[in-house]
Amino acid sequence: MNFLSFHSEFQGMNRMSTQNSLKAFKFMVFRPADVFALFVRTLLVISVVASFSLFFYLTLYDKIPRCHGCYGALRISNHREVKAFGAGEQPTNISHLVFGIGGSVKTWDERRHYCELWWKKNITRGFVWLEEKPEFHWSQSSPPYRISDDTSQFNYTCWYGFRSAIRVARIMKETYELGLKNVRWFVMGDDDTVFFTENLVEMLGKYDHNQMYYIGGNSESVEQDEVHSYAMAYGGAGFAISYPLAAVLVKILDGCINRYADMYGSDQKIQGCISEIGVPLTKELGFHQVDIRGNIYGLLAAHPVAPLVSLHHLDYLQAIFPAMTRPDSIKKLHTAYKTDPSRALQHSFCYDMARNWSVSVSWGYSVQLYPWLATAKELDTPFLTFQTWKTEANESFTFDTRPVSSNPCERPILYFLDTAERFGGRRWRTLTSYRKYVENNTKECKQPDYASALSVEYFNVSAPEFDRRLWRQAPRRQCCDVVHDNNTINGLMQVRIRDCNQFESVTPP
Repeated sequence: MNFLSFHSEFQGMNRMSTQNSLKAFKFMVFRPADVFALFVRTLLVISVVASFSLFFYLTLYDKIPRCHGCYGALRISNHREVKAFGAGEQPTNISHLVFGIGGSVKTWDERRHYCELWWKKNITRGFVWLEEKPEFHWSQSSPPYRISDDTSQFNYTCWYGFRSAIRVARIMKETYELGLKNVRWFVMGDDDTVFFTENLVEMLGKYDHNQMYYIGGNSESVEQDEVHSYAMAYGGAGFAISYPLAAVLVKILDGCINRYADMYGSDQKIQGCISEIGVPLTKELGFHQVDIRGNIYGLLAAHPVAPLVSLHHLDYLQAIFPAMTRPDSIKKLHTAYKTDPSRALQHSFCYDMARNWSVSVSWGYSVQLYPWLATAKELDTPFLTFQTWKTEANESFTFDTRPVSSNPCERPILYFLDTAERFGGRRWRTLTSYRKYVENNTKECKQPDYASALSVEYFNVSAPEFDRRLWRQAPRRQCCDVVHDNNTINGLMQVRIRDCNQFESVTPP
């Protein structure tokens, strides 16, 4: 075979091979419909796998620690697993609180009326903790009592204090170890603490009880804060500890008590232990330690924009209302409080532009009438009607004060709560009335413009139900109007409290 014939035969074979290859390639080509179907199947498989993965992740998320050591501290208690905040849980109510009240058989009989004012049998939960079994009859209207454990094995080296501070500090631990169900907050207080429980529940409800919280307030007297601490919640005002924080605190509390043997009070020891856990104090302005002497009027007549949560040390003060006993005074304030709890002591002020007067209302307590146009800064600042706790001096306090002038023409006319009532249906209102108070043996201002103001004998203050949801928003003082109409009786002024408009301010002309 010559070269040419071989080449010709080779070319023929090559053409046949190429044609066969093209046939095979043609067989492997995908049609567009097949490509789309394959894409859809792949996408469905990926979606199913991703859905199952997400389902198992969300289901098991709370079972998996997110950092070493965090799980036991934040998510688990000794008694039950804690759910995430708001994950199908009901809002916090009074049944979620347990009170631990530090009491004594030596003082209970003279102080029990304070606890009985706010305690509701079969509704409120908690105990008064005593040093020994009482030998007197225990009233059914009082909280139930328990006997504290022996504390003789603990050290106490504060030379000016009392060993009872150890027993009271351990109330937190002993209450926790009772193992009560469905507890979100442990609330500590003294046997002369008056709690305003609806406001306490509302205030605690804005916090995530599944997190570690230590909530309370400081002393009003700087000298007390400097001696004890600015970082602690004062026990007489009461303080709240969330369940997860309590679960950790009780494990170290006894050792802490010995480590802080030189500390004066139970509340100081508790704060020292909590500082080892690393949880700071969350301050709420409605807790009132009332570390002051004298007349509490200035503080109550210019209450901060916060719900009234507690009052303490009332036995060391003049009666809240003039010409009344201390127990009757606090009962009267509490009666007004019950008509609209969230509005109690809330401060509003406005101007009577027809007469150039200023009106300041502390709802459920007092009204001040100024026969001149006072600035908002003046009206918002408490009168200095009290002294410091220890030295009974006129300074210093943890809030601003202003002096009470000796000139009667530079002082407002005072009115105190007379009656409080609630009326209406679903959207009810309150009507509180206030009667003029004239102190005996005091001089009256004789100026003509002041004399016309002295003719006002009563104030009627109407207000809508306070919307508790406002406490979960940025705080703002409510506004008011002086009402002039043909039905106004001589000697009576009418004031209407309302929400402020968006761009409204209390600014004198």
